[in-house]
Amino acid sequence: MTFLAIDVGNTRLKWAMFSNVSPGQYPIAQGVEFLENIGRLSEGPWAELPAPTRMLGCIVAGDAIRRLVEEQLELWNVLPQWVIASKYEAGVTNGYDHPLRLGADRWLAMIGAYRRMRRSQVFKPLIVVMVGTAVTIDALDSSGMFLGGLILPGHGIMLRALESGTAGLHVPTGEVVSFPKNTSDALTSGGTYAIAGAVRRMVDTLGSQCNETPLCVMSGGAGWKMVQNMDLQVELVEMLIFDGLLEVAFHRGMQDGEDNAVLFP
Repeated sequence: MTFLAIDVGNTRLKWAMFSNVSPGQYPIAQGVEFLENIGRLSEGPWAELPAPTRMLGCIVAGDAIRRLVEEQLELWNVLPQWVIASKYEAGVTNGYDHPLRLGADRWLAMIGAYRRMRRSQVFKPLIVVMVGTAVTIDALDSSGMFLGGLILPGHGIMLRALESGTAGLHVPTGEVVSFPKNTSDALTSGGTYAIAGAVRRMVDTLGSQCNETPLCVMSGGAGWKMVQNMDLQVELVEMLIFDGLLEVAFHRGMQDGEDNAVLFP
């Protein structure tokens, strides 16, 4: 079989084709498109791909974008299936007040990170950080219980908010430095340290809750920028949501040809 995983964020669509549903494997093909270019997929990068036997995706961009993606999937005879958060999946328990309201991207990132840790025979509390248009910082204990998490604006939103609300201030291209001496560096450093401080706070809080120093995993398009400015040990995982999609597909028996994925409501 072949398996197509799709992650549709607020800005970009990322896809990966796998030769089978097996957690931890590398894709045989992958790509990324900005949302405004979704209509080119079936005649562009997807045109030469083998037809996937199964497809599972994650979307946070809304119904209109979902329909555009599904139109492109008509290239193949494959059922579009989308993960939504649930009370329990693949060893992770959802402690959100309203489990179905948890973002699918956060849910899959936690599943991917937790299963990755367990497959390495590590049993520790875990902080999962996704750095994209928004930043999410989620906490799990060593048993896989999601305890809660933070949402804060990403770098771009922070800078645009300052630009729109402050006269004469324009979004800069600055550097992260300890003591900024110009506005560009001050803005870039401020945004970076705001995110880093929130991560540190959650790491310390989870460590106190569990009486053990947690692991910290980071992913997302801007993760590589953040990880070099952290004052704690962070593992950068490039394809965390795809890891989660593979884990969910595996635990739902999709490798055996079953159709057990939750359809988008």
